Amino acid sequence: MLPKYRKPIHPGEILWEDFLHPLGVSQIEFVRHLGGTWTQPKLSSIIRGKRAITEAIALDLADALGTSPEFWINLQIDTNLWEAKKGRRKIRRYPKLKPQARRKKRKHQSS
Repeated sequence: MLPKYRKPIHPGEILWEDFLHPLGVSQIEFVRHLGGTWTQPKLSSIIRGKRAITEAIALDLADALGTSPEFWINLQIDTNLWEAKKGRRKIRRYPKLKPQARRKKRKHQSS
């Protein structure tokens, strides 16, 4: 659930404040551990909130930190939704839809 009165914490800040900093791990050290396409500027831009967490990044962080990729993706989704809601014109509900209308379950008949 999105906070109402403040922007959600960016996943990069959580990466730094809850994982790397408490463990005493530098950005360079973590990049070396991750290997592959990871660079210090890439990690730094994530930590500063300038780069989004992609599915590939979420998988790497989950493997390296013992979390789930969904943890990182959900943090990013919260940030994205918060940004999308800023200044957006809300659209009223379609008139034919009732707020509590529920679909009736149809029974499938066997042949």
